[in-house]
Amino acid sequence: MGNIHDMMRSFELFQPTELDGALALLREHDEDAWVLSGGMDTFDWLKDRAKRPPVVIDVGAIEELRGVRETADGGLEIGAATTLTEVIEHPEVSRRYPLLATAAGRVATPQIRNQGTLGGNVAQDTRCWYYRSGWPCYRAGGNVCYANTPTSINREHCIFEGDRCVAVSPSDTAPALVALDATMIIRSHRGKREVPAADFFLDPGTDIRRMTALRPREILVAIRLPTAWAGKPHYFEKVADRKSWDFALASVASALDVSDGVVRDARLVVGGVAARPLRLRAAEQSLIGRSIDNASVERTAALAIEGARPLRYNAYKVVLTRNLVKRAIQGATA
Repeated sequence: MGNIHDMMRSFELFQPTELDGALALLREHDEDAWVLSGGMDTFDWLKDRAKRPPVVIDVGAIEELRGVRETADGGLEIGAATTLTEVIEHPEVSRRYPLLATAAGRVATPQIRNQGTLGGNVAQDTRCWYYRSGWPCYRAGGNVCYANTPTSINREHCIFEGDRCVAVSPSDTAPALVALDATMIIRSHRGKREVPAADFFLDPGTDIRRMTALRPREILVAIRLPTAWAGKPHYFEKVADRKSWDFALASVASALDVSDGVVRDARLVVGGVAARPLRLRAAEQSLIGRSIDNASVERTAALAIEGARPLRYNAYKVVLTRNLVKRAIQGATA
């Protein structure tokens, strides 16, 4: 088993106050650099010495990465270093994108939300205890998944897309951002690129070593919310062992575009059951062009769990996911 230590390894710390300075440091130090913002994920890694970066770049003082601002097309852009509490309490986020505010409000505890950032919540690494304790698993560069053996303890692991690695995405805000068709704004010394939220999060079949599309030398600088889903009926629910602190056993985010009782468009996204927030496209399609009734809800919920492959201790997630999808549809249209 991996060893747990109670002291961080020493590292060189940089605290730039401008984005260009941070990007220059990333270019200089490349894969030796670790980006720190709120630190809620970072300090766990460093304290346990599971990650030992020689260089840490603290971007928390860069004002360009903070705040909520209007976009030219009437949407909102949220700086990646904006705290979760600021996201929750911002009047325009609460009014136009309450789905995100609700999801952010279910992250951990008030103290962590005061320090943790929106960018950090979506970019954090998986919480699989085998991986984070230093076991040489596939995700860590080894050749076995310790969470998927006959004797594994895998109650919290995935039921979908378990390609060698069965760890899940721990982010509570990620399903909401995917449901809202958010865009992730990424910067490097080479310039800017924009990635749809649905493509920002990676499954292990795409890249088993990364949870997101962020590359070395890149920083997530902002998250942009379009007008399309502003004010639309929505629902978010997170099921965890405890009301606070715990990561989701399963969660769901939904956004529906309903006109004259008929669903014109739909987003159904589940969390805690795959390595990424999983958009249920077949289930969404089953709703479009139909009214919401018991039959359509049951049909959609059945489609939501097609392809699920539970592990030894997490078959309960199949039933839980099906029921969460039911509530996500009924709750959004109540």
